[in-house]
Amino acid sequence: MDTLASLANGFAVAFTPTNLLWCLVGTTLGTAIGVLPGLGPALTIALLLPITYQVAPEASFILFAGIYYGAMYGGSTTSILLNTPGESATIVTALEGNRMARSGRGGAALATAAIGSFVAGTIGTLGVTFLAPVVVSFALAFGPAEYFSLMVLSFVMVSAVLGSSSVRGLSSLFLGFFLGMIGVDIQTGQPRFTFGLTELLDGVSVVIVAVGLFAVGETLYVASRRYAGRDEIVPLKGSLYMTAQEWARSWKAWLRGALIGFPIGALPAGGAEIPTFLSYAAEKKLSKHKEEFGTTGAIEGVAGPEAANNASAAGVLVPMLTLGLPTSATAAIMLSAFQSYGIQPGPLLLTTQANLVWGLIASLFIANVLLVVLNLPLIGLWVRLLKIPAPQLYAGILVFATVGSYGISQSPIDLVLLYILGGIGFLMRRFDFPTAPVIIGMILGPLAEAQFRRAMTIANGDWTVFFTHPLSLTLLLLALAALVAPRIWKVIEQRRLRGQEPIPGDA
Repeated sequence: MDTLASLANGFAVAFTPTNLLWCLVGTTLGTAIGVLPGLGPALTIALLLPITYQVAPEASFILFAGIYYGAMYGGSTTSILLNTPGESATIVTALEGNRMARSGRGGAALATAAIGSFVAGTIGTLGVTFLAPVVVSFALAFGPAEYFSLMVLSFVMVSAVLGSSSVRGLSSLFLGFFLGMIGVDIQTGQPRFTFGLTELLDGVSVVIVAVGLFAVGETLYVASRRYAGRDEIVPLKGSLYMTAQEWARSWKAWLRGALIGFPIGALPAGGAEIPTFLSYAAEKKLSKHKEEFGTTGAIEGVAGPEAANNASAAGVLVPMLTLGLPTSATAAIMLSAFQSYGIQPGPLLLTTQANLVWGLIASLFIANVLLVVLNLPLIGLWVRLLKIPAPQLYAGILVFATVGSYGISQSPIDLVLLYILGGIGFLMRRFDFPTAPVIIGMILGPLAEAQFRRAMTIANGDWTVFFTHPLSLTLLLLALAALVAPRIWKVIEQRRLRGQEPIPGDA
């Protein structure tokens, strides 16, 4: 009952005219960004981080959440009509969705994607509503040693999953550690890594790092890979209303996708890529129309992954709000927005910032309804966005990034850092180093250091405190397993494949 009462208070916050307007702006902007190939919610939220210095926290996070959910919706349009996923999570949607569009069923593909997103987004938001207080009650048992071990687990899981290798992921993480350590050490009062620049005594703004890596770096990378010519947009054919048979084939896929996506999104190594692929595999195995997969396009192959995608987006909010652990690039950017307000997400957030948290959760329900209204009737408008010339689009992003970053402190040093980090972000994308661990390391690195020092102080310098506490030891063993298990599995697979190779001379 306490949860329902808190949610009711959240709706009172979300239904104020100002916050409703921010929700509408966020969902509209997010949908537009999701439609544009190569752009995503992390880049957009990074660009808008400077507004945290001017706008109330509730309004900012309602805006950011609307962008996050909207981009999940909008990405399906590009995947289905252009066969160009705007986000990695919509790669699977393109497999069957574009084939459906080419066979004259694009309207049904867009409809099942939009309605499935609504169903799964609502289920996922209900999961956040009722799971977050449970996680908080569990997290209140954590001491400094347990928090440090939990952060180590988060570092390893996120770095191992994001990117093509754990070495690249951990390298990005340590770059984030370095950026987070710049400034004055709170405990000793000594400057660290400031290189004699007084402007760096207060540290590097996480907003500058986020905008540099995700807005400037990502834009330079996408622009550098832009090829001559135009992508072929498949004309939208068929009604946007699904037939009774298409409804019958879709609704089970929506539920299965939501049940796969939400729990995986809520894990420390969650994200949307894994559940979308799992959902696609499940639908392909369970479908009675297997002949449509890979040929004319199976509607289940669009409905399930899109549902998993949106449910996992909701799941990502659980560890971010309750434990302060971001498990995706977008969550890392949103966590940096919390820091801009001087708010630290964690177990106490639901009580110290109840209006903010429950207003945010309530706005997710509202955003889901708005997105259904925006997506299907306005599909013609979203398709027109695909015709925006790329040079103007990328130039506009760089201008907004520059003006917004300079407006924070009017410091030329910030602009120099912005474009240095933008260059680093471009090189990281070029050589397949994930950028999300940089933000995660920058935000959580100093917090992990503080928890480590606190645990050592309480234990009088006895480092075994991390192994004598059962929960802390369990978390560290899980981190070790996450680091070592993929390598062991790879060796086993290689030996198995070698064992299956035919011996020369055998008949």
